[in-house]
This record gives sequence, structure tokens and C-alpha cells, in this order.
Amino acid sequence: MFKWNFIQLDEVCTFEKGKTGLAKAVEGKYILVATGKDRKSCDNYQFNTKAVCIPLVSSTGHGHASLKNVHYQEGKFALGTILVAVIPKDENILNAQFLHLYLSRLKDTILVPLMTGAANVTLTVTKLKKVKVPLPPIEEQLRIVSLFNRMDTEQAELTDEITHQQTLLKKLRQSILQEAIEGKLTASWREKNPTVESASVLLEKIKIEKEKLFEEKKIKKQKPLPPINKNEIPFDIPNGWEWCRLGDISNVKVGSTPSRPITEYWNGNINWVSSGEVANNFIYSTKESITEKGFNSTSLIIYPKGSVLVAMIGQGKTRGQTSILKINATINQNVAGIVFEYNNIISEYIWNFFLSRYELTRSGASGGNQPALNGTKIKNTLLPLPPLKEQKEIVKKIESLFKICDELESQINSSKVNAQMMMQSVLKEAFEDK
Repeated sequence: MFKWNFIQLDEVCTFEKGKTGLAKAVEGKYILVATGKDRKSCDNYQFNTKAVCIPLVSSTGHGHASLKNVHYQEGKFALGTILVAVIPKDENILNAQFLHLYLSRLKDTILVPLMTGAANVTLTVTKLKKVKVPLPPIEEQLRIVSLFNRMDTEQAELTDEITHQQTLLKKLRQSILQEAIEGKLTASWREKNPTVESASVLLEKIKIEKEKLFEEKKIKKQKPLPPINKNEIPFDIPNGWEWCRLGDISNVKVGSTPSRPITEYWNGNINWVSSGEVANNFIYSTKESITEKGFNSTSLIIYPKGSVLVAMIGQGKTRGQTSILKINATINQNVAGIVFEYNNIISEYIWNFFLSRYELTRSGASGGNQPALNGTKIKNTLLPLPPLKEQKEIVKKIESLFKICDELESQINSSKVNAQMMMQSVLKEAFEDK
């Protein structure tokens, strides 16, 4: 492999700092190069040339050296004051796009190590001038630029396709869940099992069990839930299924938080779940725990393994997410715990039901700056209830189909990784060991 000559930047380039204050720039017809990925505009220009524009301050600050963007710009443009334009003196000797390709692709190993400072980490022009860059024949520079331009285009197209596939896969998962709760996934199963006990019988059993637990003073008598209005029903369900309220088949309770300042309430042996941990997942462990004393200081209860949790308050898109407990745990006041005490409901079916209507659950929140759900809204959730055996079959079908989705997702992610590895391989071939 032939060797390239390396030359110091100031021998082949001129350097000029930007003069436009980004905060005071007046929008106009000229491009304004700033530190961010996107260009801004300006009513005047500083350069009319081809240049590599390098930020002189860290992209992240706070004592951390980093450069997210090294720009290439040509024509008439303005430049922010915290950047410097590196301009080849002779394009027949050093191509500006080749220089940009080299400095931008290898910025983390060539430029970032030159940045210094405690709070404000900066790159000086003096250090930049001493950077050595390869200087192959101009024909070789142009060939490499052309190669990477083609690869960038192909990679962009591949990235778009991967993003499209990820979107389709997300829609596929949602479609599977929706067909599951509408009974479409198990249509052939019902044909083969026509004598399965109907959900109406299941509801009657739960009602009798509730009365028994009330008489034994194991549960408190609940207020009657609102009757189901026909206008509430969003879709038709199969024969043998029933519409019901979630509170008809479960106990829905809200958690609590022991006093934070009292240290002896915390770091015990009782698991405690916060709303941020409820993220459409299984919960096998918790970030925090409380002591027996902390437990007894509140109205907390232990939610058994298999309980379904719903986040009632949360930042961003946390609110409305759901989980299944794989451990016994308590929960905070921003989480609703759904307990099935009647042995006639499959927790995973209810969990998948909430996954199928995540946005709808979120839309039930109300309030000012931080809209919230509440226990009553969760209790009143309208639910399509299949027979017990069909609940099990639905969960089995979803798990089987989601396993295929996981395999597809793995293939998509592999394509993305392979594309990145290919670019790195070409980069190494183009610039390293020269």
C-alpha cells in the first residue's frame, strides 16, 4: 500500500474566525454556519469560497471535550464567532471537500484531543494550524470524495428504509394487539373449542367470589361502577365475550410514599415501585426499597406477583404506560395497582389490553401543568373480556407473534450495524495506514 505525505495545515490553508454573533444575526438570504447541524441565515456574508468550518468550543461543555459537527460550506456564507474557517490556499493541491471528509470523519481522534480547559473547553487556532493532514495527489483526493459521496447517499437511503421498516414493525405489533383484544387472533381457536365456558359465567363467578370476600371482611364493599353505555363500546366482540369495567374483575388501588426525610423508612427489604419504572415492561426489581417501619407509616399494601401497574403521572410519555409485577412490591401514589384476587383473570391479557390502547389510556388524563389519571378512571376502563381459556390462548398467540417481531427487529438492527461497519471499513481503508 502506498504512503501518503502528511503536511501541517498552516502550510496549505488559511484560517479566519467567524464574525457573526449568532444571537444577534439578522435573517437574510445568505447561509450562516453555526455549531449545530442545521444552517441558519444571515443578511450579509463574510466568505465567498470553499471552506471547512470548525467549532472552537466543546459541543457539550461542562469540562467535557467534544465536537458534534465539522461543516463544509461553499459560496457566499457568514460564520459564527465561535467557529473558524479553514480554507485551502490552492484547490489544485488540497481539495476542501477532501479536507472536510478527513477532519470530520476523524475529528474524535484528530481534533477533540487538542481541546483543553476546565469549565470552558476550547480548541485554539494555534493548535489547529499544527494539525497534520494527508496530501495525496489531487486525483486521489477527488476519487475518495466521490466514493464517500456515493456511500453517504446509499447509507442515507438505507437509513430511510430501516426507519420505514421500524415504523412498519411498530404498526405490526400494534395491529397484533388490536386484533387480539377484538378476538380476531383466536377466531379459528373458537371454532375448535365451541363449548368453552362463556365470559358471562366467568363474571358471575367473580361476582359471587366478591360477595364471599366481603362477607368474610377480606375486602371492602365497592361503590357500584357506572353502567355500560352502548355509545362507549368501540368495536364488536365475539359470541361468548362480555364487555365489563376493569373494576368488575379486579381491585384497583393507588400506592403511597413514606416520608423522604425519615431515613429509617428507606433502604429496607420491601420493593417499592415509582411511576418512572412503569414502562410497558415486566418488573423484576426496583430502584428503591422501604423498611417495615416505612411500610407501616402509610396505607401501603403489598401487590402480589402478577399485579398489573399503570403509571398515572409521568414526564413525557411515561403517563399511561403499564407493567406486570414479577415480584411482590409496593407502589407510589402515582401508580395504580390492579390486583386479580379471583383466579379467573390472566394478568398478561390485561397487560396486553393496556398496551393495545396506550394512547387512549393517556388521553384519559386531566389537570393543569401535569395531567394525571386516577384510580377511578382506571376502575371505569371498559374491557372486552374473553373466557378464561381464551385469555390464555390470546396471550400465547401474542407471545408467539411478538417473538417473530423480535426476530425481524434484530435483523433490521443488524442491517443498521452492518451499514455503519461498512462505512467504518471504507474510512479505515481510505485514511488509515497511509
